Amino acid sequence: MILTVTLNTALDITYRVPSLRPHASHRVSEVTERPGGKGVNVARVLAALGHEVTVTGFAGGTTGRILRDRLTGTPGVRDALVPVSGTTRRTIAVVDERSGGTTQLNEPGPTIGPAEWSAFQEAYGDLLASASAVALCGSLPPGVPVGAYASLARIARAAGVPVLLDTSGAALRRGVAGRPDVLKPNAEELAELTGSHEPLRATQDARRRGAGTVVASLGPEGVLAVTPEGRWRATPPAHLHGNPTGAGDSLVAGLLAGLVEHLPWPDRLTRAVALSAATVLSPAAGEFDRAAYEDLLGRVAVTAEASAA
Repeated sequence: MILTVTLNTALDITYRVPSLRPHASHRVSEVTERPGGKGVNVARVLAALGHEVTVTGFAGGTTGRILRDRLTGTPGVRDALVPVSGTTRRTIAVVDERSGGTTQLNEPGPTIGPAEWSAFQEAYGDLLASASAVALCGSLPPGVPVGAYASLARIARAAGVPVLLDTSGAALRRGVAGRPDVLKPNAEELAELTGSHEPLRATQDARRRGAGTVVASLGPEGVLAVTPEGRWRATPPAHLHGNPTGAGDSLVAGLLAGLVEHLPWPDRLTRAVALSAATVLSPAAGEFDRAAYEDLLGRVAVTAEASAA
């Protein structure tokens, strides 16, 4: 079982409009709602790939109930969310059909009390007993300690469960000290963590700060992976036009699937980049186009760098 942690779950709402214009009224052509938050998105992709997945984190209020109802209907995903008194946030994505661009609005999430945080940690420890890997994903809701991911990573490592961390800002700066097995920042997050905008130098610096492996997502340029075994670049066959919402989460799902299946790094990266690209091409935000994914598997280019990091 793969465990995904989403402390700041969300009900993801996507509006599609013919053309998004500031200071104007819009007629929405399509509305979709689905359970979200980075780790929930990761779980949905993993389940679609045939893996058993458990989702934990927090959920509360009317939005939380809707999220859990929708999660119950997701095949292969088990709900182990911890109830809280506050209300789960919503995220609003507005897709401009004319330009293909997406405008994102993210609510902050509920305030988590000390007793709720303690209840989560106890549940998390119990879930690790049957986990083959754990992903710590997304932002921290108000009230959760800024060093939460570092603590959760240490607990998992003590239990012998490999950890992937995908977060940003202060949670990333503190979380890397927990020595996650895999760190998955994008280019902006990596530069904020290390102060360097040169991907290779920044990725090596992130490893020195505590990460075992760093897989940096570089947008249309694919990914750069620096591991104890070597370093690789993986790129999609061409620049892809579509909705990038959830592409990073699909990348994480591909990395986790490769980890638990004990695939060599080039194969993990091929799968991860193909999934990410297939998510950009999907008409529904945060889901991947399976036909595109299967086609892209044979067209992702993985190149080994000269020396191990």
